[in-house]
Amino acid sequence: MASSAVPFAVDRSVPALIVKIGHYPLHHGGVGAIRSLGRLGVPMYAVTEDRWTPAALSRYLRRAFVWPTTGEERPERLVEGLLRMGRAIGRPTVLLPTDEEAAVLIAEHADRLAGEGRFLFPRAEPELPRRLASKRGLHELCVKHGVPTPEGVFPDTYADVKAFAAGARFPVVAKNREPFERRKKPAVCGATRIEGPRELMELARRWGPRPGVVLQEYLPREEAEDWIVHAYFDARSTPLAMFTGVKVRSWPPHAGMTACAYAVENEELARMAARFVQRIGFSGIVDLDWRFDRRDRRYKLLGFNPRMGAQFRLFENAARIDVVRAQHLDLTGRAVPGAAQRPARRFLVENIDLPALVAYRRSGYTTPHAPARAGGTELAWAARDDMRPFFTMLARSLRPGAAQLYRRWRGQVNATPWGDS
Repeated sequence: MASSAVPFAVDRSVPALIVKIGHYPLHHGGVGAIRSLGRLGVPMYAVTEDRWTPAALSRYLRRAFVWPTTGEERPERLVEGLLRMGRAIGRPTVLLPTDEEAAVLIAEHADRLAGEGRFLFPRAEPELPRRLASKRGLHELCVKHGVPTPEGVFPDTYADVKAFAAGARFPVVAKNREPFERRKKPAVCGATRIEGPRELMELARRWGPRPGVVLQEYLPREEAEDWIVHAYFDARSTPLAMFTGVKVRSWPPHAGMTACAYAVENEELARMAARFVQRIGFSGIVDLDWRFDRRDRRYKLLGFNPRMGAQFRLFENAARIDVVRAQHLDLTGRAVPGAAQRPARRFLVENIDLPALVAYRRSGYTTPHAPARAGGTELAWAARDDMRPFFTMLARSLRPGAAQLYRRWRGQVNATPWGDS
């Protein structure tokens, strides 16, 4: 899309830097952000694992900073690395974190990152992004502000797990308590459905003396529907761009990354999300996972990602604003055009939606609020004006994709994953 096609003026003198921590080279969200701003003429930079990640080969990327971090580095080293990139870019740059670790790092070291005038980013309370990314912290905030969320317990010892197992109603869902634990010492490989006390205790023996998990109530998939909210909130926690949609498929099924979703207007959910964000005083891009529980007719907040979501390009308003464009406009002193979201847009992630489609058809699971027909489709990887990321993704995903399918065929996963992405 050419810059002349949008009804607003962007400040092309202010670049943007995609910031990621940890090793996940096949990340389509970063590619989407590079294209979204790059098509407007904004100079784009990105942190990448190597020279051959899909993002590094986008025609809209001016430079890839090859920096194979793991998520376990000391914060001081990460901050200094970002500052070196800022000096190399040579002018104030908008930061766009793509994972919780990056969002937390920026918030907790905001004064140093902004001190040299290198970076522009929304300012929140330093401890808030870490609390929101934590399952326990989010649960406490939901309870405090009256936001529905699945019931959960946070066992501190093996004895706590044993006591819970004795009286719990199964199945339950186990999730890693803190986002950082999934890299250092994950207790479970993603959200995991546990059928009974014996299975729970078998897993708990692997967790050590201090289990890093939350045990949540299970919301039956046949009685629930997954919704997502993406938004950008300014310094006063006012939503300048707000979008709602419904998740149709994920991979692994019902547990992993969004594979297919539709933009569907939901005023009730948008009001709930805006009210919660305003009460906690957050500023910046948010990606929220909600589950509508048909049993009590309530939307329950499952996850709060204090950064852009990988599927953010699902959403645009009639003025061609997405959350990444909204943040760049706001931080550079430009007005963010308000308009209704474009309805029935569909988002597909090519490398994971095909196996997800097969799995969902076999299960018979449907999404009642999904539109019967798409009002336009946004692909995560393929774009006529920028095809190199797509072909690079294909080349890099062939071997791990085949290995994952083989593991699933062999039945090496001994617990059924289920939950939010």
